[in-house]
Amino acid sequence: MGDFPITDLFSLPDLEDEELIDLGTSMDQSEMEREAIKLQEDLKFYFMNPCEKYRARRQIPWKLVIQVLKIVMVTTQLILFGLSNQLVVSFKEENTMAFKHLFIKGYTGVDEDDYCRTVYTQEDLYQSIFYVIDRYRQIGNLSLGTISYKEKKKSLKICKQQYHRGSIHPSNDTFHIDPTVDTECLHLEPELSANSLPRDSLINNSFFNLEFYRLIKVEISFRLKGIDLQTIRVRELPDCYTFHNKIIFNNEAHSGKMKIFFDSDATIQDCKDWHIVGSIQKTTRYTLVFDGFVILTCLVSLILCTRSIVLAIKLQRRFAQFFLKRYNRRVCSADRLEFINGWYIIIIISDLMTIIGSVMKMEIKAKNLTSYDVCSLLLGTSTLLVWVGVIRYLGYFQKYNVLILTMQASFPKVLRFCCCAGMIYLGYTFCGWIVLGPYHEKFEDLNTVAECLFSLVNGDDMFATFAQIKRKSTLVWLFSRLYLYSFMSLFIYMILSLFIALITDSYETIKNYQENGFPKTDLHEFLQGNNILFEMHNYANSPAHGAPAIFCCLRSRSNEDSILID
Repeated sequence: MGDFPITDLFSLPDLEDEELIDLGTSMDQSEMEREAIKLQEDLKFYFMNPCEKYRARRQIPWKLVIQVLKIVMVTTQLILFGLSNQLVVSFKEENTMAFKHLFIKGYTGVDEDDYCRTVYTQEDLYQSIFYVIDRYRQIGNLSLGTISYKEKKKSLKICKQQYHRGSIHPSNDTFHIDPTVDTECLHLEPELSANSLPRDSLINNSFFNLEFYRLIKVEISFRLKGIDLQTIRVRELPDCYTFHNKIIFNNEAHSGKMKIFFDSDATIQDCKDWHIVGSIQKTTRYTLVFDGFVILTCLVSLILCTRSIVLAIKLQRRFAQFFLKRYNRRVCSADRLEFINGWYIIIIISDLMTIIGSVMKMEIKAKNLTSYDVCSLLLGTSTLLVWVGVIRYLGYFQKYNVLILTMQASFPKVLRFCCCAGMIYLGYTFCGWIVLGPYHEKFEDLNTVAECLFSLVNGDDMFATFAQIKRKSTLVWLFSRLYLYSFMSLFIYMILSLFIALITDSYETIKNYQENGFPKTDLHEFLQGNNILFEMHNYANSPAHGAPAIFCCLRSRSNEDSILID
């Protein structure tokens, strides 16, 4: 047998095990490399623009085609609805103006602030109330429009609100008031007010014996019917309206000045019996068919964008699992967010609003709904989002992408800056309201104060704001000067300049990145095939060497302007 060491007999199995381990390791590495190459190809294809995807795999960019088609259809739909809505708004406004001239005595066509007219004597109040009653019973002979009484409810309702009881003696500064409010109403039919109850009888009615120191307000309400015939000119079915009118004589202040308010709320209803000779019905059908195509287009867009988001989430999980398995490290949140395309979310919201708005528009066209305001809100916002979404495709060109990248870089800093500036703004708002409110009409309520200060920041109406402050109190007048000068100096010269500087700084950073290259993340390095860098960091990031788990991306975190998407 020869001289053969006994120890070699025991070492032979060890050599075979090492060979098997090396063979298994090489097979795992080869499989891992194939998986990495496949993942790189999928990631590169996912982050391509539509033109690059078409050149790479001859895949038709259906989302791009749908978005272009949707822009045309949604904009056309909005224009058609806007023209129709404009007729509705003009009919309501013109009827409201006509009612003011018909029912408010002495109305000149110009409202005083938020009310129509004021009365200062008891005689003027009585004349104004009976003027409404006389005009209401003669509405058929006075009005130029298609106005008539409501069939079932023709009565005119007059209600007065007053304190339960009381007595006031200003001469010796004494009063006694029971603050309980009593409401008493009187119903007058048009026929009764014209024949059975002449004006003298109404004046002698105990209901009109008003005790003005107790009187809070008098409210006259009535309903009228009308038909909007102007829609025939644009080949639409006419609408039938019910006008709920209220005339309020407000004496809550008991200051000797009684304000007269007029409010008209119009509701649209189906016309019960109608017949039109012509092709209006066919035009309505064509419009409904067009709205159906808009809904179908938005539904396809919604499905495609939702599918893209679902595939992106799956690809993100696949990428994260590969990194954890191959390099024993987790993908940072910045790289995870790159898979979620915010433009798709905007398109999905736009599609949902367009679908709901189109359904409501079809119901309005069929006279089953009258929610013009809600439909306008949905269609208007959806069209805004559709046009904003066009920026996504312009962003594929470097020269057009500056706006998007600048907004993305400056948004976090601008948001933090606005939070700090907003605290100062709110402080000035509350201070101006409580101090200058009694002396300046622009500071009477918080909403008006906020609007006034915002206009001052933009340099609007400065002199008028200074000049309109009443000089009844020297202390308040001096404070107003200090208040306005300090506000405009602080916000115009400092805060607004810093705000612009933040955006300018982000713009310069973007230009620098476009010239010298954007910061690289783990995702970008992997797409470029720089696996050596990952292998170098893999040893340092392994749990055995106690590397911090927070280490994530290769780029420096000292620069807050780092942009993720090149």
